[in-house]
Amino acid sequence: MKEIILLKLGELVLKGLNRRSFEDKLLANIRRRLRNFGEFSVTSKQSTIYVEPLSESCDLEGAYDACGRVFGIVAMVRARACEKDKDAILACARDYLAPQLMAAKRFKVESQRADKTFPLGSIELSQYVGGELHELFPHLTVDVHHPELTVQIEVRETAAYVHGPARPGAGGLPIGMGGTAVSLLSGGIDSPVASYLMARRGMRLEMVHFHSPPYTSPQALEKVLTLAKLLVPCCGRLVVHTVPFTEIQETIRRCCPEDYFTLIMRRFMMRCADRVADRVGAKCLVTGECLGQVASQTAEAMASTEDAAKRPIFRPVIAMDKEEIVRIARRIGTFETSIQPFEDCCTVFTPRHPRTHPEIADVRHFEEALDVEGLVDRAMEASRYEVIRFA
Repeated sequence: MKEIILLKLGELVLKGLNRRSFEDKLLANIRRRLRNFGEFSVTSKQSTIYVEPLSESCDLEGAYDACGRVFGIVAMVRARACEKDKDAILACARDYLAPQLMAAKRFKVESQRADKTFPLGSIELSQYVGGELHELFPHLTVDVHHPELTVQIEVRETAAYVHGPARPGAGGLPIGMGGTAVSLLSGGIDSPVASYLMARRGMRLEMVHFHSPPYTSPQALEKVLTLAKLLVPCCGRLVVHTVPFTEIQETIRRCCPEDYFTLIMRRFMMRCADRVADRVGAKCLVTGECLGQVASQTAEAMASTEDAAKRPIFRPVIAMDKEEIVRIARRIGTFETSIQPFEDCCTVFTPRHPRTHPEIADVRHFEEALDVEGLVDRAMEASRYEVIRFA
């Protein structure tokens, strides 16, 4: 019988009456990711998703890698299906896992009998297959405590499945089950990681980026689009809204105290992000702010920023050390792009001594010198967007 992919569900199994909606969304997300790899049957039963190729031309390796980036899956493994007969299971393990059995020195067999009509119990099946494999591969030693290889057998309703150790999945919840958020994507290290973490909790994302020509270059904008493309395999289809920010920044610089520049600028970012959220029906905003990392990320400064927003602001990396954020950025493949040395609008007109513990009343007072709604209106009228899909 043919090789298939088994995907194990994570916290979805803890859901109550709405579990079916989570599973349906996950199945739809998997089918969408596998379109470029051939025709597959994707079904769910007993907290396991079965991904079966329907033709010889299917790219099983590519499909396996793609499934590893789908949120909602806690573990995954390639397996060989066989008849529900102890000798067929033994033959399948002998042939399918032969390279791994030859390379290992210590092994054990673990069995799960979901089909209770199977004549052997789990322990009996493991003993039988393990004993026979030990004779077929005499260099192996049985070690149930510290094996190099664990032969896994699952006896289910339609077939038995033989495989080696599973690899971790992406975890989290299926994208789309957490609603829609607008994520501010600056081009630095933190904001792509924040976007990834929110998508992992099931949020569909719309991205917004602020650029300030001629102070920021076309290469800086291209860098942000590249980051979005790197996030697509995990986060799904993304729309990047680019908002021109030059007039807003020049006006703040001209009309407001220098030490309040960054605070007021970030308040305008929230207002523009709120406008994008109005367009797309998003219920919250996402930023890569990390407590105490820079002057605008103190508790008081973030309270000032949030005062200008109409929606909740989620900050998934707020309590992380920089090393933790960098580690995730490396793992998801955004780090090398994030450190490219292009200016973004957050580094334009940086004050020498920014205000770190502002009073919200003072910030509002200084904004009275600005045509806030007019500046936001003009920026949004000139905004553009680009849709980024799976390659």
